[in-house]
Amino acid sequence: MMLSRSFRTTLSLLTSALILAGCAGSAGHLATRSVDINLVAINDFHGNLEASKYNYAPLGGQKETIQAGGIDVLGGALAAFRRDDKDLLFVAAGDMVGASPALSSMWADEPSLVAMNRMGLVASSLGNHEFDQGAKELLRQQHGGCDSPRPAKACQLNKDFKGAGFSYLATNVVDQASGKNLVPGWRIVDVKGVKVGLIGAVLQDVPSVAVGSAIKGLSFLDEADSINKVLPAMRAQGAQVFVVLIHEGGHTGEPFDQANCAGLQGPIVGIVKKLDPAIRLVISGHSHTGYLCKVDGRVVTQADAMGHVLSRITMKVEPASGKVEDISVRNVVMKPGAFTPDAQLAAYLQDVRARSQAVLAAPVAHIGAASVPRRDGAGMGSPLGTLIADAALAATRDQGVQLGFMNSGGIRKDLEAGEGGVVSFGQAQAVLPFANTLVALDLSGAQLRILLEQQWDRQGGGYMLQTSANLSYDWDSTRPAGQRLVPGSLKVDGKPVEEGKTYRVVANNFLADGGDNFPMFAKGTNRVETQIRDLDALVAHLKQTPNVGAPETALAARPRIRKLR
Repeated sequence: MMLSRSFRTTLSLLTSALILAGCAGSAGHLATRSVDINLVAINDFHGNLEASKYNYAPLGGQKETIQAGGIDVLGGALAAFRRDDKDLLFVAAGDMVGASPALSSMWADEPSLVAMNRMGLVASSLGNHEFDQGAKELLRQQHGGCDSPRPAKACQLNKDFKGAGFSYLATNVVDQASGKNLVPGWRIVDVKGVKVGLIGAVLQDVPSVAVGSAIKGLSFLDEADSINKVLPAMRAQGAQVFVVLIHEGGHTGEPFDQANCAGLQGPIVGIVKKLDPAIRLVISGHSHTGYLCKVDGRVVTQADAMGHVLSRITMKVEPASGKVEDISVRNVVMKPGAFTPDAQLAAYLQDVRARSQAVLAAPVAHIGAASVPRRDGAGMGSPLGTLIADAALAATRDQGVQLGFMNSGGIRKDLEAGEGGVVSFGQAQAVLPFANTLVALDLSGAQLRILLEQQWDRQGGGYMLQTSANLSYDWDSTRPAGQRLVPGSLKVDGKPVEEGKTYRVVANNFLADGGDNFPMFAKGTNRVETQIRDLDALVAHLKQTPNVGAPETALAARPRIRKLR
């Protein structure tokens, strides 16, 4: 059958229109198809270039102790993850440096920053330990250069230190002189056509966990209020999805790898509940605990600490609207052998080791056990805590000091020995990495009692203050706050403490300033800055008591701190 020219033209135009309509529909369908934004998160790395001991119990499994982490393994894991998604975002939640083993700290933590640069870290919130050496050093570590308050360490590994290639973020840290943020509060990253807004914050309570001189002139504002406040400006810059990187955390009794855990407790919970509903993902730190929890419908993660774990996070996002359709998370242990180590990072680690070996391997003491543990024994103090407090006391006895104190949080690792019980400088420094100095001061007996009661004046329960072996007391958790010491049980050298008598005590400069929420130390009088480093005091004491840790020299044959209930 013959068709007229006009009919054929009409048919052709109609067909073309249908094809175009189909294409438009297909394009519209593609535009609304969700994309996967993959993130990998780390927190509280603390300069752990090498693998270290990790105790963990996976969901449905038995407790294990392994050597986990190390920059070569972390780099290998990230390379494997990037083979799945080249657009993966590597982010962190603070304390990347500070409280570091000597392998990093002896070089002003520059090796750790270089390693993170090589791993492609995009951004990290500030942590409290980024402030350990003060704001000037923090900014040098961000931007590079050699003008440092510790010139003997800075730019000694490499004369041309470039600084952190990633962005430090903290929307709640303000320089009082200028009224401006110390570092940027946020940045936006384009991933697969989605503008992802990364917001940083550090715990508002930094002043209680930092040396006062290091944060002088800085204000630390409410975390949630500061985060919420920047959202309009971020939206104006095109941000569609918001991810919070915050150096504050919590604890839960649930396994570190249990998805959607519901038992999270601690400061992070209250912060998350105050956040704008647009924020669906919070990557946390500070509490050195692995978890994958839900709080008010939001996902809250943490990857333990020291590079032992990485959090893998997938956000399913609709690109046009920025709607987060789903978030899946898992914590992956950085086991040896699980990933092919990154060759370049392995070579870099070997080079840093070789250049550090003479100092780190130098023997400094001998102990009578494989290790002296730092963990508190059910509210009765720890063997290592007592040892350190005894060392501080021994170093200052000639100055009239009667009691020694140590904060648990300042003891970063167990004291471990090598073959034959020999302790190297590197092993001793890993226990006390802050280079704190000892301060002697006077407290009355009444102030001493209040000081010990302050152990329980904190959210989440007690935080044992480590004391020298000549102090003893009983305490009862069922008694009211401020009255938990059993009357008459507080003794020094076996004699009851007298309320009106003056006692000379020693503590590191952090505690002496009232750090770790022990404000009574700051009220001490007749203060003397001894300039004795806590690490030097420990090494000297170990040399004077060479068999410490052996069963026959146990520090607490009879518990001197007793929890009655």
